[in-house]
Amino acid sequence: MGKVGRRLLWLLILLALLTFLLPRAGRFFYPLPYRDSIVTYAHREGLDPLLVAAVARVESKFYPRAQSTQGAMGLMQLMPDTARLAAGHLGLPFTPGRLYDPDYNLRLGSWYLARLLEEFGDVNPALAAYNGGRGHVHEWLDGGVWDGSYANLHQVPFPETREFVRRVRQDYRIYRFLYPDVR
Repeated sequence: MGKVGRRLLWLLILLALLTFLLPRAGRFFYPLPYRDSIVTYAHREGLDPLLVAAVARVESKFYPRAQSTQGAMGLMQLMPDTARLAAGHLGLPFTPGRLYDPDYNLRLGSWYLARLLEEFGDVNPALAAYNGGRGHVHEWLDGGVWDGSYANLHQVPFPETREFVRRVRQDYRIYRFLYPDVR
């Protein structure tokens, strides 16, 4: 075997190792806890489970007792009023403390995210509304402040909302690469 053949062999070995190890290493940094609940409730609402996972990762890093300074609670960081609305539509009892239950939070959060996707018809404004509020996003779209595209995300007036949409979209791409078996 000549010099070129040995280099090609080493390149193939390296490629095989990367193909095998990269997803395993990536899953360490992008875990999928609560997988069964995420898949169940996402499918029930017609969502891609990996989008729900990306929202939960960005919102809480999958910490079920997360609470924001604004009062959002649990894995998907639901505001109590939003969660009360979701619970009512789903026919579930509501108390704010239940938002720390991962299964309950994922059920309500998936319902809410699906409603936003129906309302806005596109993932970018739906995610912006999830973070920045439906009313604000309607104002931005109706007033020509933002066209709803990812390319013009810089037009969103709230830096936190811009960053949220960017991070969820990024994590969603990573989850789709790392978990092709979850759909």
